[in-house]
Amino acid sequence: MKRVYSKWCSVALIAAIYTIAGVAGWLLFDALAAIPLTANPLIRLLLADILATIIVWAFGLLYENVSVYDPYWSVFPPVAFLLWAFYTGAWSLPVILLLVASWYWGWRLTRNWAITFKGTAHEDWRYTKYRDRHPLVFHTINLFGLNMMPTLVVFAAMLPGLKLFESPFNSQLSTFNFILLCFGFIVCLVAPTIQLIADKQSHDFRAAHPGKVCNVGLWKHGRHPNYFGEILFWWGIWIMYASLNGIDWYICGAIAMTALFLGISIPLMEKRQLANKPDYAKYRKQTRILI
Repeated sequence: MKRVYSKWCSVALIAAIYTIAGVAGWLLFDALAAIPLTANPLIRLLLADILATIIVWAFGLLYENVSVYDPYWSVFPPVAFLLWAFYTGAWSLPVILLLVASWYWGWRLTRNWAITFKGTAHEDWRYTKYRDRHPLVFHTINLFGLNMMPTLVVFAAMLPGLKLFESPFNSQLSTFNFILLCFGFIVCLVAPTIQLIADKQSHDFRAAHPGKVCNVGLWKHGRHPNYFGEILFWWGIWIMYASLNGIDWYICGAIAMTALFLGISIPLMEKRQLANKPDYAKYRKQTRILI
């Protein structure tokens, strides 16, 4: 039976869980430095990220709620980027721009989670669906599909940002590359702003028209403006990286993030909307999937 707490007791519980996971991850990151196979700081950070995810997953099992993991997506990147700045001692302009963008993005996403979060007794409908349909293998799906896969995709998308800390930046940077860097930063700011506006429009519309299809504001021009903003943010980080390093395999992170939304998140949401809202089929024909 799920433990029932008030919303803000639940938020405090989530904060405590994440603090435990963060401290454990940091201790592992520090301990692995003495092992030759894991001397590379990025490998150590990845393993620390995986350990933190496993701890959050374990608490999700304890409280019988996969949604314990939900804010991890928005909390880990900005915190990791900030700690990485202190760890590397790199405070170049690209790094500062990255920190500003990632904390703005993280604030927006965590804020939206806090607004919609109802407490540990409530679990996201996607997780409940998997729990009900696949009871025998649900814990495997939970660990590897619902917790670990998003962690690894986000880490891959973070890699261009992490590499910015060691990217060359000096007075000899060409005007074009500097403009590209600034463009990437602007993209990173525009993305969560789109999400912020879409959140407000969606919340206001649902409050005034429960059960109806939101087709106002940004939602009039795209069926998933919030997902569009999420995809755009990670491409913005890659553009910042590419402005100093060119195009290489680090583009795979942004591609993986795009594939996650186009291949999994959006189809799941579309199927739910079609099943629950009769007008959604018409809205779907009239409106593009992304802005």
